[in-house]
Amino acid sequence: MRVIVTGGAGFIGSALVRHLVLEQSYDVLTIDALTYAGNLASLRAVEGRAHHRFLHADIRDGAAMKAAIHDFRPDRIMHLAAESHVDRSITGAADFIMTNVVGTFTLLEAARDYWNGLADEAKAAFRFLHVSTDEVYGSLDENPEALFREDTPYDPSSPYSASKAASDHLAKAWHRTYGMPIVVSNCSNNYGPYHFPEKLIPLTILNALAGRELPVYGAGENIRDWLYVEDHARALDLIVERGVPGETYNVGGRNERRNIDVVHRICQVLDRLLPADRPREELIRFVTDRPGHDARYAIDATRLENELGWRAREDFDSGIEKTVQWYLDNAWWWQPLRDGYGGERLGLLEKTA
Repeated sequence: MRVIVTGGAGFIGSALVRHLVLEQSYDVLTIDALTYAGNLASLRAVEGRAHHRFLHADIRDGAAMKAAIHDFRPDRIMHLAAESHVDRSITGAADFIMTNVVGTFTLLEAARDYWNGLADEAKAAFRFLHVSTDEVYGSLDENPEALFREDTPYDPSSPYSASKAASDHLAKAWHRTYGMPIVVSNCSNNYGPYHFPEKLIPLTILNALAGRELPVYGAGENIRDWLYVEDHARALDLIVERGVPGETYNVGGRNERRNIDVVHRICQVLDRLLPADRPREELIRFVTDRPGHDARYAIDATRLENELGWRAREDFDSGIEKTVQWYLDNAWWWQPLRDGYGGERLGLLEKTA
């Protein structure tokens, strides 16, 4: 099996690459532009493996994408390359439009050119997986029992989620118009090892370790469904293997938590594993909420569970324990990021997302 993974040096992408190479022994070509959140250190576990190659390239470069796809001749393309940080999209939306919309279009066209040239059997077996987010559905504000399902209408709130919604529509249109065997997945909030420290969980862990304030938006009441990244990687492998072209599969951990509860839990785990002079919960500070902050996300993963047989292996307590322990054990990975960018530029001492 030959697989191209775009965005494979990022958080979710690197987890997927490690799974495909180390667990499945697939031949994998990782493509990544190595922008600020791409990190080759996240691929150290597959470095030098015969089954893995890396290409430093941008998905917006049509010639490079066409050449890479034709040269590698993949059975599958798994597209994860994206700008993904909501706060950054609010202050600088252009990069999100260029990467998430224009980049996806460019990659789809390169893939279509390759797919059209395949023999009938290979053409039927080929799959393109477009990996997206639950944020395209907007916010579950009123009904506490409501969940995002595959047929939930799109209602994006931020430039980031709008750009991902646009890319989802492109992927589905390329299936309907050209017949390409494309599958779409939409996931809830991921967490786990190798998470670039600008997002809530890694940012909280590193600030807490440094004894710095732990800023939380608003009153911390925003609710997210948390998905352990290695569970997500297994889901993506299953979706591209058994998912029906033209269909969407939602991936969620069934672990809804308020942001403030997530921060409290991280503090409690850290205090037990590495006691400090005072409880780290005393570092929590509430800050002004960000614009357009969605109240609640929650995924209904029934289709994925019933039709494809996937189940999350980690609940939030087991996953957060593994995550905190990983950051304690792997300063070699995150310390160069912190020192290279400087605390403020990286997000340390800034607001959490």
